[in-house]
Amino acid sequence: MNFHDTAPKPPPRILCIGMPVRDLTFHTPGVPGRGSKENATAFDEICGGNALNGAIGIVRLGGRASICGPMGDAKETSARFIFDQMVHEGIETKHLIHMPGLVTPISAVMIDPSGERTIVTFRDPELWKVKLPDFDTLLDDCAAILTESRCAEFCTDLCAEAQRRGIPVIVDVDRAMSLREGLLNASSHLVFSSEPLQETADVADDAQALKKIAKLTKSFLAGTRGARGTIWLDENGGIQETPAFPVHTVDTLGAGDVFHGAFALAITERQELQQALRFASAAAALKCTRFGGAFAAPQRIEVEELLSQGQSTSPASTGQ
Repeated sequence: MNFHDTAPKPPPRILCIGMPVRDLTFHTPGVPGRGSKENATAFDEICGGNALNGAIGIVRLGGRASICGPMGDAKETSARFIFDQMVHEGIETKHLIHMPGLVTPISAVMIDPSGERTIVTFRDPELWKVKLPDFDTLLDDCAAILTESRCAEFCTDLCAEAQRRGIPVIVDVDRAMSLREGLLNASSHLVFSSEPLQETADVADDAQALKKIAKLTKSFLAGTRGARGTIWLDENGGIQETPAFPVHTVDTLGAGDVFHGAFALAITERQELQQALRFASAAAALKCTRFGGAFAAPQRIEVEELLSQGQSTSPASTGQ
């Protein structure tokens, strides 16, 4: 007997590309107006950033995640804090790039009683000049790439190479993209937030915006809309909708990133698109019921339990 054939296979490794962020979170009765002051009712210091949050979600759900992107000076307090947190979560960090003399991104996050957050972030402009390791180093044993659209200028070539090698590339689009953006065709899946979706297409309707962008790319297209669920195009160009799971929301910080991480993992597991979107929606919903940003991301067993309860109605076609 060949025992190598019967040994458990390691879970898929997803390369998460982005900028880790140090989040200073304040729970406030309301967002202070211009020139005013507000006393916070609670404070916490956590890690954040789209890629890091997605990586946490992936690991919590049973996948493997490595993170690649620029950070500040290795001796900087924020860089050391974030690195320690990632190691604790089991995220591979060998592809992080410390840039001497620079500042690791930092955010002030205000969370109101409804769970909605208001964020101010500083990213050192010099961080965008980062040079990633070579393709073979990053793509070895890589089942998928998860990246954010703002990192296009330093990761598009890598994503294009991954596509050439048949590796899925999932892009979290949380800002408006140019319709000439290289990531439109250096990706397999583009998942927009609603506002950037409409801004990218210059169309004030999610469904029509998806159809306009579909003329420019072969990537799977979807738009997340919070409590209104996800809208997406099927293989025939038809509009489909996946409802959100109804939960009591206390903190939305990191929920979208957990969604993208869960979706990327589902793609590597070859889940059908409809199933992958429900899986991601369930993970994001559970995260919203807890404080702590992505560190409140659920374990796999919790997501599977929510899915088995069928608390979300079946995905529907709008017929548009």
